[in-house]
Amino acid sequence: MYELNLDIAHFLEHYWQKRPLLIKGGFTDFQDPISPDELAGLAMEEVIESRLVTRFDGKWAAEHGPFESYDHLGEENWTVLVQACNHWAPEVHELALPFQFIPGWRFDDVMVSFSTPHGGVGPHIDNYDVFITQGQGKRHWRVGDAKPLEEFAAHAALLHCEPFEAIIDAIMEPGDILYIPPGFPHEGYAIEPSLNFSVGFRAPDAKALISSFADHLIDNDLRTERYGDPDLKPRARHGEIQPHELHRLRELMQQALDDETLFKEWFGTMISEAKHDLDVSPMEPDYSAEEVADLLTQGEPAIKVPGLRSVWFSGESRSCYIDGEAWTLPSEDAAAISLLCDKDIITQADMVELADQAGFLQLLTRLINRGYWFFG
Repeated sequence: MYELNLDIAHFLEHYWQKRPLLIKGGFTDFQDPISPDELAGLAMEEVIESRLVTRFDGKWAAEHGPFESYDHLGEENWTVLVQACNHWAPEVHELALPFQFIPGWRFDDVMVSFSTPHGGVGPHIDNYDVFITQGQGKRHWRVGDAKPLEEFAAHAALLHCEPFEAIIDAIMEPGDILYIPPGFPHEGYAIEPSLNFSVGFRAPDAKALISSFADHLIDNDLRTERYGDPDLKPRARHGEIQPHELHRLRELMQQALDDETLFKEWFGTMISEAKHDLDVSPMEPDYSAEEVADLLTQGEPAIKVPGLRSVWFSGESRSCYIDGEAWTLPSEDAAAISLLCDKDIITQADMVELADQAGFLQLLTRLINRGYWFFG
């Protein structure tokens, strides 16, 4: 278990979404949760998103995996990055747990990279919050202020920004953590063979949210109000759009957004859906509720699949959203909903205080059979 050396309240007040922070010794006696060889093994898998970034003879290049070998690359100037390693390596998932003071719906994944000396991805700007932990090796990091910078394609799959003046310029060693909010330019290059672990948090913009909301309406064939103008008056200017018409159109769109049930249904579905594949194995044959109860009674915990996204809304006590789907309990029980969404492990002791243990057990059995929780 990793213990974060950080005053969380002070960090949230003074740094979160405001300015970058270098946390020297953020993790004491840090041990890599995964080795370079294990990371290379994940990068060989078709279902796992990976990327290779190189810079040879001053030319940047990037390509997507899977990758079979790195022998042809030499000993310097390349980096391999693997997304959502927490979905496939429980040890990497544990590295995200100390950051659970940030709302779970904001969490994205843990990306792991291995870099040879001088390897990196170049100067760039991210649109999400990230905590970068230094594993083995050392890496030189520079972070600039959040100012308008020109961005350009250094390669078809690699977006860079123009040079910037650093406000953080430091060499990171194992256990050091660098927090970077959205919009701050940064670049890091390995001094020696290095592992880096990036715990990222989504920061969606209005464009993405509106697009997703519209897709939800269309995909689910949901009825909305249609524009009407029964009070129309004759007009001389045929091509004119009048202010009251524009206002009515805006109100029409706002009505859909103001539908609380519809809005929650969309957001819960959207935000709980995994961006990357999960290591999910449905049960064959299915467990019965009695078998699940017996295993829990015997002390076997039900463990949530690493990376599974589960969220609930304050005030809701019957339903939650898991992996892009709404799930409902037979009766209201806020403690049961919290158990599914706020914890990674469910034990028999957790169920003792539930109002409807039988109803919860039925739902948990369905989730286990789907492969979302498992005994191990």
